[in-house]
Amino acid sequence: MPTLVINGQPHSVDVDADTPLLWVLRDILGLNAAKFGCGIAQCGACTVYVDGKAVRACNLPVGLVGKRAITTPEGLDMADPVVRAIKSAWVALDVVQCGYCQPGQIMAAVALLRTTPNPTDEQIDSAMSGNMCRCGTYMRIRAAIHHAAGELA
Repeated sequence: MPTLVINGQPHSVDVDADTPLLWVLRDILGLNAAKFGCGIAQCGACTVYVDGKAVRACNLPVGLVGKRAITTPEGLDMADPVVRAIKSAWVALDVVQCGYCQPGQIMAAVALLRTTPNPTDEQIDSAMSGNMCRCGTYMRIRAAIHHAAGELA
């Protein structure tokens, strides 16, 4: 029975080692912000952090996670200036339409600004390329990331 550290809390789960992390998060622990989109790690709706790195939870077996720290969208800390700037920019620029992909988009955007505080359009496009938005708000997403970067500067 693996013990996972999720959003700073240990959780013992009785699952096979090859169970995708996303199923554990959503179906066992009730952490539903990370979404199921494609199931093949191509759309980004299931993005979470493992040891601070953005990963796709839909195809990551829990047996490969071990004791590494998992952060879900629910675990993002509004006291973190990067998280606060991204979420504020998302609202200010009215990024969300349907909202389905937004938790993954926000996770990817926060990860980008943590490593690249003042990204170019090309860097944003590259960092966000693994996160699909069915509503097509890519231009607003890019603008929101620039807005957040400006707030942090």
